[in-house]
Amino acid sequence: MAVRNETRVTQFILLGISSNPDLQIALFVLFVVMYLFAIAGNLLIVVTVYVDSHLHCPMYFFLGHLSVLDLSLSTVTIPKYLANSLSQSRTISFRDCIAQLFFLHFFGGTECLHLTLMAYDRYVAICNPLRYTTIMNRQLCLLLVVSTWVGGFIHGFSQAFPSTLLSFCGPNEIDHFFCDSHALSLLACSDAFISENANMVNSGSLTVVCFLIVFISYVYIISAILKIRSAEGRQKAFSTCAAHIIVMSLFFGPSVFIYMRPSVTFAADKMICVFYAIVTPWLNPFIYTLRNEKVRISMKKLKDRKVSFLGIHIN
Repeated sequence: MAVRNETRVTQFILLGISSNPDLQIALFVLFVVMYLFAIAGNLLIVVTVYVDSHLHCPMYFFLGHLSVLDLSLSTVTIPKYLANSLSQSRTISFRDCIAQLFFLHFFGGTECLHLTLMAYDRYVAICNPLRYTTIMNRQLCLLLVVSTWVGGFIHGFSQAFPSTLLSFCGPNEIDHFFCDSHALSLLACSDAFISENANMVNSGSLTVVCFLIVFISYVYIISAILKIRSAEGRQKAFSTCAAHIIVMSLFFGPSVFIYMRPSVTFAADKMICVFYAIVTPWLNPFIYTLRNEKVRISMKKLKDRKVSFLGIHIN
């Protein structure tokens, strides 16, 4: 006989980041500004890469997709948080909660794989410069990007599905500003041991595999850079990788702390989650544009001409 999941709780209450009214107002204003800058900055990168033919190469193709992922990841959590901040009701339905959990891990897992893919791209560019265009051809780049989305989907599903099997009979207050597997498992009436450990192993495996690939790639990259005789050549190679290393650190640091440990809550958890929910998507455009001369030049050209992109005219 099939076991049916009986869910008594039909909605949850998201308690947010703080119960202090003054701090809530300050955080609301801060998040609105950061979210708008994240949207504007990432869209600008996407438009610039799409329009400028000089940026139609694997490195910037991957950068454009990273901006799409940053936009998607921040949009999963921040609009709901902002809406709850303006409303007396902070409820979210069970279905919407599971959907938010799924898309959070879907886009987060895809971005994790995508950053790993970008490390491999830098490895090929620096360690095999003469064969770079042959290896990283258009077909392979498209296949690799699609593979990251498929991997992210599998990761998101494997995180969300175990939570649908849990029973919730109250309380229904989630001490967070979005729905996540850790927070839900603490409210479950049924035994969440298998679900919690399955989620931790899933996230841990993804993070460890991506980290190992990135680490091995950069061991070869640094070894190749140190062999470059020209000081200018070494500086240019290091500069190319610096932005990616910074972004990787900002993304992997909070993820490792949150998801690669047992379900134990810390007061700092919510603030750490803010990093990959809004801070990283906000910072990434600045990190890549400030350190990348070609992107800066392309953006300046974009200001000097009228460009039509998806029906939007930019002067």
